[in-house]
Amino acid sequence: MAQAHRLPVVIVAGLHADARKEVVDRLLRTVPGSVALHHDLSGAADGVVRRLIRDASGLLSEGGAPLVDDCACCALREDLVPELERLARSGPIRLAVVELWDSVEPKAMAEVVAAHAGDVLTLTNVIMAVDPALVLPYLGNGDDLSEAGLAAARTDRRTVGDTFARQLEYAPVLALVDNEEADDEDHALLAQLHPTARRVAADSGDLAEAAFAAFGGFDVEAAAAAQHPACALLPQDADDAGVATLVWHRRRPFHPERLFQALEDLCCAAARSRGRFWLADRPDTLLAWDAAGGALCVESAGPWLASLPDAAWELVPPVRRAAAAMDWHPEHGDCCQHLVFTSPGLDRDGLEQLLESCLLTDEEYAAGPDGWKRLPAAFDSLLDTA
Repeated sequence: MAQAHRLPVVIVAGLHADARKEVVDRLLRTVPGSVALHHDLSGAADGVVRRLIRDASGLLSEGGAPLVDDCACCALREDLVPELERLARSGPIRLAVVELWDSVEPKAMAEVVAAHAGDVLTLTNVIMAVDPALVLPYLGNGDDLSEAGLAAARTDRRTVGDTFARQLEYAPVLALVDNEEADDEDHALLAQLHPTARRVAADSGDLAEAAFAAFGGFDVEAAAAAQHPACALLPQDADDAGVATLVWHRRRPFHPERLFQALEDLCCAAARSRGRFWLADRPDTLLAWDAAGGALCVESAGPWLASLPDAAWELVPPVRRAAAAMDWHPEHGDCCQHLVFTSPGLDRDGLEQLLESCLLTDEEYAAGPDGWKRLPAAFDSLLDTA
């Protein structure tokens, strides 16, 4: 009861704009006294972000937020919390629905709201609006957001596929709109991409229940940890309705040159792949693998814990230490390959053979870390090192 005066806030995200609008409209009709706040970034090129506030009866107010550093998302961040606080103090509002614009990722906005919630706001949940029939087309779209008219800033280099994948995998609730073109394969793909998500029908009472699911507040730290490559809650092996998920876990490091030569085939082998991996010439670096739509992003995610002195472990978040402990090897510590590939028509055998061929051979492995560092530094161009 102590938090009854705090305004519940639920974030609704998604590149499927029609599905997102349907979900928001349903919430407004189902929850009396609810309002939706939406920042329209489509006209950001003209220098202003449109702010729209509506309820079930229609538009209540319209305003503008100036661009910040030529970045529409920055303007959204600067304007979002003050507007929510104003709504919280303006009268008896039961629920504030933040409808994110198409390519805005919910993680960043959830963290903004949670960081400024205070005594006025509480972030209760993040919902991803999904049209199941569009999951594979969007996931397989390697176009830049700018080509699709969806970039949030001039410097936005994200693709449609990887943006959609991150939106989908972050949200703990997936609200599915009804589409008669969606088949068993579409639903199996959705289930395997994010098996821990709660899936609700957009036209059911469960949607409103999901919006109020956590009055104590949405745990942004746990949500971020679930996506971090070092401790991500990755999907498990699965095979259903023509869709398969392969979990590939090995202890031996990759040969950098052979893996680099296989990248195109690997990132095109599945609609979605992600995880963490270990290169022999960078034995101390945990590398993140993130691929969708035929586009691959490889980044350093910091050191493997096995490479840190004992004293530094106290500076590592407990969830990271726990994940490493569960996967600890007496010789290599937490260093490993843990990659997950999900796709309709996945060639499991061919994919496994290709991955195995990229590992160090027995002879190469016997050279040890000193010898591994003399292998060709094939990933320098991707990792922006000299």
